[in-house]
Amino acid sequence: MTTPSIDTFGMQRSLRQCLANMAALLYRQGHVLETVTVPHRGLDPSALETLKSDSREWSVCQRILESSEAATWNDQRRFVLTGMGRELLFDMFGEGAADCA
Repeated sequence: MTTPSIDTFGMQRSLRQCLANMAALLYRQGHVLETVTVPHRGLDPSALETLKSDSREWSVCQRILESSEAATWNDQRRFVLTGMGRELLFDMFGEGAADCA
């Protein structure tokens, strides 16, 4: 078994911080976590612009989420978490926090 590198720990910490910030921002905007955890939903460009204008950190977090492949764009061109992003979010907050059933 290999030990994860410091870069892996740093990336996970950045992802976790971005996911936590994202969750807080979504709640403040009246969204629920299912907005980004259900693949056919997602944040439209207008919602993303509102998040960006309300938080200086949003643009950086969005870039980190996309570059780490924790988030992507669905077929409707909405911002959603990937399977890996959802798994990490559920690990942090519990699956009941964003029940996709």
